[in-house]
Amino acid sequence: MAKGKFMENIWKEAKNSIAQNIPNNTFEMWIEPLEFVAIQGEDFVISCPNVFFKKRIMGNYSEMITSELSRISGKNYKLFLDVSPTDSKKNEEVGKQLQLPNMIIKPCGGRMLRKDFTFDQFVVSGNNRFAYSAALAFASQKNTGQNSLYLLAKTGMGKSHLSQAIGHHILTENAKERVYYITAEDFTNEMVNAFKNSSVDNFKDRYRKNCDVLMIEDVQFLSGKERTQTELAFTLDSLFDSDKKIIFTSSSLPNEIPKINDALRSRLSFGIISNIEPPDFRTRVRILEKKAKANNFIMAEEVLQYLASELTENVRQLESGLIGIAAKASLLGMPADMQLAESVVQHIAQKRKSITIDLIKDMISKYYKISVAELSANTRKQNIARPRQIAMYLSRRYTDQPLQVIGKSFNRYHATALHAINMVEKWIKEKSPMQKQVEYFCEKLDSGKF
Repeated sequence: MAKGKFMENIWKEAKNSIAQNIPNNTFEMWIEPLEFVAIQGEDFVISCPNVFFKKRIMGNYSEMITSELSRISGKNYKLFLDVSPTDSKKNEEVGKQLQLPNMIIKPCGGRMLRKDFTFDQFVVSGNNRFAYSAALAFASQKNTGQNSLYLLAKTGMGKSHLSQAIGHHILTENAKERVYYITAEDFTNEMVNAFKNSSVDNFKDRYRKNCDVLMIEDVQFLSGKERTQTELAFTLDSLFDSDKKIIFTSSSLPNEIPKINDALRSRLSFGIISNIEPPDFRTRVRILEKKAKANNFIMAEEVLQYLASELTENVRQLESGLIGIAAKASLLGMPADMQLAESVVQHIAQKRKSITIDLIKDMISKYYKISVAELSANTRKQNIARPRQIAMYLSRRYTDQPLQVIGKSFNRYHATALHAINMVEKWIKEKSPMQKQVEYFCEKLDSGKF
């Protein structure tokens, strides 16, 4: 394999590893657009779109990037960012925004659509066939009474792929359509900045008057953000009245998202709700085969089947394993055999260990607006006891710590920790109101957005 391709695979594995350790929206905004350029002496040269982008990367992510490059390659490279702006004429056509590698600029604004997130690149099977059909029909129909689609799936199952595929299809049919693709966090931040800068009217016009298709990701993270929920509900009313298209993605049904007002909940439930289930073994193999072909990876069928049998959480994890094997094989100059595959899978499994009891405590205390110290306090008040029980359950599920350690962390005996875990499992089994809150925390930990 040529040196350039070899180092490009090193960069792909580094990006994939970084994706597992930072929030998805942060990765897509700042890391995904970066592309490998060349090796110049000790410099690992990566392209970025502009000077502002370069400053942001060097100030916030350079240490993480160089650490991953050193770990994967075994060499201490220095990060060098090469500013590579695109053709100025194209920039003028899209409001002087810059084209990022592997992305496509939307005429309206918002985030970039990934180049490979199209309908033809989506692997269709029994677990997602209805969602695929619903998304394709939604994108194709010009005059329909149904203008809202809610894509439901756990992290990494393909809901973002289908959402962006709709955007691609609509823009292919009519490049003048004003498509806006954002996350719930984007919407919240834009709204807060608008109020701070006295530009609320501009903010409202952007969504209510200058948008034909609104795609909003991860609406479950609007939980507890009352002001944002109210503003979004009004925005959706305006878009519905104007017969605009709206696509939501979420890991929870509208009526299962905690701390969300009735007005927004009813609007989220207005259209078709389509679920995406985890892919079965055969589908996982097909996904790996498609991605291997797209990246020109040569890999034995038994290796692909091994990955499909071991990496069962989501599609993103499958891709991580595939790229990891290809990069490591290139680095060591050896075939991508089963022994190599086993070492990569083991590394992926170890990433889960980054979740600690202290991290869980911090997440729980912020959500319930109590202090970390109160979680360990000698009290049985329900507003403290229930969050503590949930924290113990999550500590048992997401860390390798024994019951004795978990109990001690909350100033309790291991028998008390066991009782708490059993209580939460009972809530889940009986589908009590507390079940929704537990699932919400599990989603945050699974997605890395904690």
